[in-house]
Amino acid sequence: MHIHILGICGTFMGGVAALAREAGHKVTGCDAGVYPPMSDQLRALGIDLIEGFGADQLALKPDAWVVGNVVSRARLPDGTPRYPLMEAILDQGLPYTSGPQWLAEHVLRGRHVLAVAGTHGKTTTTSMLAWILEHAGLQPGFLVGGVPMNFQASARIGAPTLPAVRGSLPPEGAVPPWGGPAAERPGVFVIEADEYDTAFFDKRSKFVHYRPRTAVLNNLEFDHADIFDDLAAIERQFHHLVRTVPASGRVVSNGLEESLARVLHTGCWSEVRSFGATDSDFTAEGEPHCFAVLERGRRVAEVAWELTGVHNQLNALAAIAAADHVGVRPEVAAAALGSFRNVKRRMEVRGTAGGVTVYDDFAHHPTAIRTTLDGLRRKIGGARILAAFEPRSNTMKLGTMKAQLPWSLEPADLSFCHAGGLGWDPREALQPMGTRAQVADTVDELLAQLRQAARPGDHIVCMSNGAFGGVHDKLLQALGSAAAGR
Repeated sequence: MHIHILGICGTFMGGVAALAREAGHKVTGCDAGVYPPMSDQLRALGIDLIEGFGADQLALKPDAWVVGNVVSRARLPDGTPRYPLMEAILDQGLPYTSGPQWLAEHVLRGRHVLAVAGTHGKTTTTSMLAWILEHAGLQPGFLVGGVPMNFQASARIGAPTLPAVRGSLPPEGAVPPWGGPAAERPGVFVIEADEYDTAFFDKRSKFVHYRPRTAVLNNLEFDHADIFDDLAAIERQFHHLVRTVPASGRVVSNGLEESLARVLHTGCWSEVRSFGATDSDFTAEGEPHCFAVLERGRRVAEVAWELTGVHNQLNALAAIAAADHVGVRPEVAAAALGSFRNVKRRMEVRGTAGGVTVYDDFAHHPTAIRTTLDGLRRKIGGARILAAFEPRSNTMKLGTMKAQLPWSLEPADLSFCHAGGLGWDPREALQPMGTRAQVADTVDELLAQLRQAARPGDHIVCMSNGAFGGVHDKLLQALGSAAAGR
């Protein structure tokens, strides 16, 4: 099959392209501003990329057009289509589908799918779970919205069928979690289950296409203000996911989240295993960097790893509970986490210059910013934290959560906000922080502020879900030059 992917350089669609290529399909694609690292990864796989969405691409005559959710029916100011290729596909009645639907029909069908959903921690928890299953010998397929450093790839097909893990078969007469005879155990596939909509012609959340047997509900709060009116609208989509889990499946839910309790109270037809709360099935005892795992009050494993933060401790419990459903014992899962190396752009140390350590982190929602900074504070104690961030997500650009920013930045000693492209005034929003917060209209101005404020021993966390103007390397260069001149 030849598929042509519209919007191929997005993290998700690029992962779909890699999986399709690995499965033996011919893959081509297009995007606006074809850019690395995804463009480099795709070209390395032999995938031809085309700049723009010109209608002349009809000449490729693929078997199917796979449409990313970046594509719309939008018009330019002069009235011409922003995506002329899509208009031509519609005019000619050519076959098209969404990325999630293509994935479900051509990759996930016949697999035991483990889907990780949640407002925060999806990428990290998906990567943890994939690594646990790899460590246990299950050779999982996976699709992650980032690059797990244990694998150095965001997607792979994995083994289509698997022998049972020793000690993992259900008792005599019990229904296996994969819904069939023990001898016909399907391969496992771990997927980051995003609640964002599927495509301009399918406004359901992506995750309703995945039909998981194991569904992780990691947390849930309001986000994506550009497509959801309120928290209740997102809870409704999460319940749509719960409805797709079979009776032999498992829902792994964060016991600390009232929003998830409401989702499950609406109706659940599968086994539920909870984590995090004192009365949950899986709990932790100890500090986030070294803790015991308790299953219904009984100590079953210990995790000692390089990650920090209570949020990562909860992510670990979620991954352990999900892996348990496919027969990986908690002690095996905990041992795997001891060698887990996280995901690029999740508190990734980009370097040290002039005695200052610079981190890159994907945090953009206020809660994620807060948990990221809390985790670093627990790790470094009284050393200074300088938080540099840009409110770049659609929700943050709308200013929906601007009032939460002072709270989210509390663990930092100083904060620096890049204000470019916003329709609201961050200076007003950060006014309660007084002199602890500065705002810059350009990345160069932000760099100047950081360079002036930084001193040896500081930790600078750069937080954005975008490239942030290459601030990390520029900052390290500036700090190095300043140190050389002293």
